[in-house]
Parts: sequence; structure tokens; C-alpha cells
Amino acid sequence: MSKKKLVFSGVQPTGNLHLGNYLGALRNFVKLQKEMNCIYCVVDLHAITTFQNPDNLRKNVLETVAGFIATGLNPNKSILFNQSSVSGHAELAWILNCVSRIGWLNRMTQFKDKAGSDKEKASVGLYIYPNLMAADILLYKATHVPVGADQKQHLELSRDIAQKFNNDFKCKDFFPIPEPLISKKVSRVMSLRDGTKKMSKSEESDYSRINLKDSSDDIIKKVKKAKSDSEQIPDNLKSLEQKPEAMNLINIYSEISKNSLDEVLKEMSGKEYSYLKKKLAEVLISEITPVGKEIKKLLGDRSHLEQILKKGNEKANIIAEENLKNVREKVGLI
Repeated sequence: MSKKKLVFSGVQPTGNLHLGNYLGALRNFVKLQKEMNCIYCVVDLHAITTFQNPDNLRKNVLETVAGFIATGLNPNKSILFNQSSVSGHAELAWILNCVSRIGWLNRMTQFKDKAGSDKEKASVGLYIYPNLMAADILLYKATHVPVGADQKQHLELSRDIAQKFNNDFKCKDFFPIPEPLISKKVSRVMSLRDGTKKMSKSEESDYSRINLKDSSDDIIKKVKKAKSDSEQIPDNLKSLEQKPEAMNLINIYSEISKNSLDEVLKEMSGKEYSYLKKKLAEVLISEITPVGKEIKKLLGDRSHLEQILKKGNEKANIIAEENLKNVREKVGLI
């Protein structure tokens, strides 16, 4: 790879990719591969911070890879692999565990959210997860990381760890300080049943999300049943922001139709939400169902997906091992 900007990002293999994954990450990954060198990783080691059924985990890794490819990612242009196949992630994570400080980890709000009220029962892996994320990024000396609002704090930690390593071992600029890539346009995709919660596979009702493998009929039903508002669509954002579910539907329509919120409000103001839902279902069917069909087609050839991972693993290992060799030397490991 040349020395131009290098992007690293990872997606957890949770299975059943949905609209939030597509708009928040996958579509952006395809755009980035046209502009920079990119390394994309299915972070299966991160997934096991909470218990995973082994058979489901293997299946979900392949489904995530299929999702990458179906949305337009080119494995010949970008490196695509699964995290556990490159042992350097775990090795560098341990070294960075010894650089990172407990006080830094104690500030991580996502651990508090995920661990819930009984933190004593959370896994150690969940607690030190941000150090592994730092290792993922720094192992390849990535210069840029696409992040959403829920990962900004973890990237800040990665920057602190890189800086401390460079200072501790007197190797200025050894690890580049990774810059966040925050899309100004993409907003968080929220649940279709509760506009205050992020769209998630973990929500009990399947009507809370649009899955990438949903059929046209599924999409029509889900959009129709999506929570909105009994009043007409307002003509200004200030009024709309008081109605989280309605705002969510407008946001999604804006993202999929590639029109600004102002343009969408001009089109929709004064109309009933049933009109918006009809238009939203149409654009979702047009964009999402071809992706779902391609995912299903790719999942029918497991060996092809495994071959993509194998090639990506080989490319990633070459970069990782070269950088780790230098890390070991800096630290004093023989």
C-alpha cells in the first residue's frame, strides 16, 4: 500500500444487518474506498466480550462479509478480513493494556451502559474492549477512522494511547495519531418503534428495524406500522425535533433519497405521515432489496466468502507483522 491516508474500521458480526448498519457504516465504507486505502475488519474478538453461540458467531461473520460485498465493497481494492485471523490484534492489545491507564478506562461511558447496574458480572473483556479497539487501529498505523457518536470516546482513548506509547518509548510519530472521520450528513438511525433509541438487532420487535434481507412486503409493513404522529408534517425542523419518531422517518427518507432535510420538508410539509411512509417505503425498496438479494446469493457460496477472508487475512498479516516487529523492538521484547 502507498503512504497516502489509511482508513481502518471494524464491524461487529451481530448477524442480520439492518438499515442503521447500512447508512451508518457500510455505504460510507464503499465511498471511502474510492478516496483512500482502506482496511475493513469483522471484529469477532470484540463480539465475544459478551457470550456468543459459536455456530451463530461463525455464521454471523460470513453474513457480515456478505453485507460488505453486497453494498459494493471491492475486496480487491480494500483489505477485508476477520479480526481473530490476525493474531497481532491480540498481541498488540496486551502491550497497549500495559500503556493504557485504569483511570482512562473508568471514564468510558459505553462500558457503564453495556454492563448495566451489576458491573461486577461484566466480563473483563468488555471493560478493556477500548484497548483492543486501539490495537485494531494502531496495528496498521491507520491515519483515519470513521466513527459514530457512540465510538468517539473510544477513538479519543486510541489517540491518548498512541501519544503515550510514542512518549514512553521515545519514538515520536511512531504511531500516527488517528483522526476521526465523522460524516456531517449521516445522522443516527433510530428505532421505528421508539425514536429515542438507536435502531438495533437486540430490540425485541422485528418491526423496530428494516433488515437488509427484508422483502418488499416486509418493508411496506414495517414502514406502515412505524410510529409517527397524528398531526400533519411541519414545515420547519424546530417543530419536527419535538417529535422524535417523525424526525427519524424524515431523516431516513432524507438519507435514502439523498435530499437535504430542508428539501424533504418542502416536499412533505402539510401532508399526512401516511404520504411520507408511502414515499419512504418506495425509496427503501428501491435501494435495500437489491442489497438483500445479493447478500442471500453470496451466503449460498460459503467457500467464496471464506476465500475472500483468507486473501484479506494474508494481506492484513503482512502489514501487521511488519508493524509488530517494530513495536516489539521499541518495547524491548526479543
